[in-house]
Amino acid sequence: MSIDGAPADVGHHHTEADPDTSHDPDTSNGDGDFVGSASFVVVANRLPVDRVTEPDGSTDWRTSPGGLVSALEPVMKSRDGAWVGWVGSPDEDVAPFTHDGLEIVPVPLSAAEVRDYYEGFSNGTLWPLYHDVVAHPEFHREWWDTYVRVNRRFADRAAEVAEKGAVVWVQDYQLQLVPQMLRERRPDLRIGFFLHIPFPPTELFQQLPWRREILDGLLGADLVGFQVTGGAQNFSRLVRQIGHYPTQRGTIELPEGRRVMARAYPISINTQDFFDQARLPETAERAEQIRHDVGDPTYLFLGVDRLDYTKGIFQRLRAFAELISDGLLDADDAVFVQVANPSRERVEEYIRLRDDIERLVGRINGEIGRLGRPAINYLHTFYPREEMAALYRAADVMVVTPLRDGMNLVAKEYIACRQADDGALVLSEFAGAARELRQSYMINPYDINQMKERMLEAATDSVRNKSRRMRILRRQVFEHDIDRWATNFLDDLGSCTRTR
Repeated sequence: MSIDGAPADVGHHHTEADPDTSHDPDTSNGDGDFVGSASFVVVANRLPVDRVTEPDGSTDWRTSPGGLVSALEPVMKSRDGAWVGWVGSPDEDVAPFTHDGLEIVPVPLSAAEVRDYYEGFSNGTLWPLYHDVVAHPEFHREWWDTYVRVNRRFADRAAEVAEKGAVVWVQDYQLQLVPQMLRERRPDLRIGFFLHIPFPPTELFQQLPWRREILDGLLGADLVGFQVTGGAQNFSRLVRQIGHYPTQRGTIELPEGRRVMARAYPISINTQDFFDQARLPETAERAEQIRHDVGDPTYLFLGVDRLDYTKGIFQRLRAFAELISDGLLDADDAVFVQVANPSRERVEEYIRLRDDIERLVGRINGEIGRLGRPAINYLHTFYPREEMAALYRAADVMVVTPLRDGMNLVAKEYIACRQADDGALVLSEFAGAARELRQSYMINPYDINQMKERMLEAATDSVRNKSRRMRILRRQVFEHDIDRWATNFLDDLGSCTRTR
């Protein structure tokens, strides 16, 4: 694969070759006190808003759909915060603005930087490496150089808007260098980092040519959060092996006397919002209509995923098809609805994945479908939350089978939308959610025979067994919601001691 050299920076922001900018005039007054206005700053790859075109041709902003935004939106609305992120379109420098009470601070990216930093290093190198090398990661120095430069720009913008002593919460794998870069410029800040995807075991992470730089970047934070305990343990082990820093029970001692905590904080959802949406009369009516539209089956199986090779979509569709062809389920009684949200549509790997899945669906429907009654209803599109709540409510069995996933909020959304102790969740043991949702029908997604058995069991289990499982799952999801996740993380970040 041929990669062009790292592109020139855009805008007035600082690059890796810039001189020391720790006391730029726009971030400090003559006495050295920083004059940024935000006491709480979120730094993420994307902003929490999308540009929309109104019927009259004017443009406006609306809150974005998606896991990260929906997770942090309630937190930001309860605080006087600023959000630093990319606007989503290349070669566009948008001035800061206010939306729904939040200060929005855009970071510009050129088209070449989107290619090398985002599509390249973030999703061609880190994503597959952190997901157990389900696909082979690529290591290109040009991608890394751009990743460094873009991370520097994000750190600079956060330094500009944060008031003295502010809390800065950096999000996810695209920005793993930001904590250390930000600490170099603003040692007064309290910095947290949360990784939304898995953190790999040592033998995989050590393949990364820039492993030490990534670890040092994360160690700029006071608190590094992971989805599961195993991720925090992997990180501490690597810090000990590569950095030779002493670690004890998730606390890392750095040479300058600073301590860094590494802990697990399983992310969740706004459970009550999903429940309330699903209980609306119009949602119930739509759920009934969905069941009717697919032939009023006895068993409606549902899969909802971003189109990605880590999600195990192939495996689950094959398992369902074999249940029909083996005569264990009747094609007149069972239907599978698979929603695949479009994802990274310019990346070649994902274009191939979409083509492969669509061919598989076509072959299965050709072999086991009925006239006017496909066995698999495949929908490659986005749906609003209202439609998703109706789909969750309509489904008898939710099938969540990632080959590796940091958490998987879809599993929790399905549970939150149940209006009674009914329904069933088939869940991969390699999803982070498996640590919490232990009453699911657990499967190894690499074991097709086991998946068939558990999908059949989930569909045909007794009402009593399903009710017992779902009652426990619902209690877990309602007690451990997004507010609890954010509160736990921010409380621990607030209690961090930065010096010995």
